[in-house]
Amino acid sequence: MSWYRNAVWFVKGLREYTRGGYESASRHFNPADVEVDVAGRSFLVTGANSGIGKATAKEIARRGGTVHLVCRNKERAEVAKEEIVTETGNQNIFLHIVDISNPKEIWKFAEKFQNEHKLNVLINNAGCMVNNRELTEDGLEKNFATNTLGTYIMTTALLPLLEKAADARVITVSSGGMLVQKLTISDLQSGNGPFDGTMVYAQNKRQQVVLTEQWARAHRNIHFSVMHPGWADTPAVRSSMPDFYERMKNSLRTEAQGADTVLWLAVSAEATKLPSGLFFQDRQPVPTHLPLAYTRSPPEDEEKLMQMLEEFSQKFKSVSPG
Repeated sequence: MSWYRNAVWFVKGLREYTRGGYESASRHFNPADVEVDVAGRSFLVTGANSGIGKATAKEIARRGGTVHLVCRNKERAEVAKEEIVTETGNQNIFLHIVDISNPKEIWKFAEKFQNEHKLNVLINNAGCMVNNRELTEDGLEKNFATNTLGTYIMTTALLPLLEKAADARVITVSSGGMLVQKLTISDLQSGNGPFDGTMVYAQNKRQQVVLTEQWARAHRNIHFSVMHPGWADTPAVRSSMPDFYERMKNSLRTEAQGADTVLWLAVSAEATKLPSGLFFQDRQPVPTHLPLAYTRSPPEDEEKLMQMLEEFSQKFKSVSPG
């Protein structure tokens, strides 16, 4: 059935995920939803030095929020911070250098962050699509380490801080590509068989949807959501999917259009009127499975995923410095 899923997803993408899809959906947006003052609220955005992460951080900064940029590359991050401060006039922009593919670094960062800051909204945006199987220094497959385990550790490590906050939210930037994948827990690090970076990425994004649903059930005081930004013209798309970019570049969304739903989920009062744990596209909850695609997984597999990630994360926590 994989050919069917891919075909349906691509047709759906041409209709909904492009710039035209955004422009059509945005006719129904209420601008007042995001015309809010969030001064005094604290937001953490991972992968914030470019693309959707930077666009989101910039719009939150315009609205007065305190923004913590979590980035891997110090030089690019400093340029992004300076740009955000200059364009918004908001001085409450803080920079943290963390590699989201390095679980020990995340634990160390989160421990320090909890002692020094408050947090109202966590935005898990950092991600990667590595097209050849590559291992991190910890022996983890890099896509899994960044997209799934990194997201899991960053969120679970900061849950105690979020539990203390008013109107706490966690937003994870996923992808519509997850619609072509059924959750697979037998080979989390893609070590068996041929390696297809695009499908590994889509599997990671399916895992993020499952994580969000599981967290929403377990943590009732926090509003969890996961979203698809559409097909946006970002540095990550250009570098990881050059053929796709060349075919679609004239139809791709801008970074700001891709970030719009992240911003809406992060700042609007309307977002939290909807149930926690939903998957969003263009400010609306949408199904997490295509019709007849057979991508639903049994509850025990979803629970097993959480158990496996917890075991992974604790292994790295136990050797974390400090």
